[in-house]
Amino acid sequence: MPVVGFLGSGALTDRMTAFRQGLKEAGFVEDQNVAIEYRWDEGQTDRLPLLVQDLLRWQVALIVSFSTPAALAAKAAATTTVPIVFVTGGDPVQVGLVASLNRPGGNVTGVSFITSELGAKRLGLLRELRPAATRIAVLVDPKWPPTERFVSDVRAAASASGQQIEVLYVGSEREIETAFTTLVQRGAGALVSGTGRFFLSQRERIVALAARHRIPATYGQRDYVEAGG
Repeated sequence: MPVVGFLGSGALTDRMTAFRQGLKEAGFVEDQNVAIEYRWDEGQTDRLPLLVQDLLRWQVALIVSFSTPAALAAKAAATTTVPIVFVTGGDPVQVGLVASLNRPGGNVTGVSFITSELGAKRLGLLRELRPAATRIAVLVDPKWPPTERFVSDVRAAASASGQQIEVLYVGSEREIETAFTTLVQRGAGALVSGTGRFFLSQRERIVALAARHRIPATYGQRDYVEAGG
């Protein structure tokens, strides 16, 4: 029985129904004619290389990755021998997953739903909804690969519109509440929440803090709205 290695985050357990349905439509039913080995990073990206090595010991037929860091870790560990299928919210060319969109090359392919490249657009929508807010807080995860591009795009858009932005880097759970205290103290009138697996795993806390401090916010995925954002 072939083995599929699944590398994901605990924040994505709701995606598993769709994942299994897709396999079923392709003729594969878990525990009948395909086995799936699940590994979860729980938002701790430093664990990914060990998780990939663990999957490789099972001689997996391919690795499915539900985050950019996971795909990069799989690519680094599996070289060109194991097929890798990724789902990412960033630009797979820019972060080094594939050579190009039309000719990815190598053993890596997948889907991008482009959340990190929409930072400037989201800032524009927030400006329309909250025109009185001249200082905007931008919450980002420094360990998420597309963060630098996201911040650069938002800075350029803010400069063009005459807005001020306050970039706050949050890489751990304890830093989230501190960041909200800081953005209130600095007079931020609205919030652009960055993307990434860690933020997604902490979406309920981020949404609750935005509500507590009465900060209008924009998020990159529907999961935040479903959590009350």
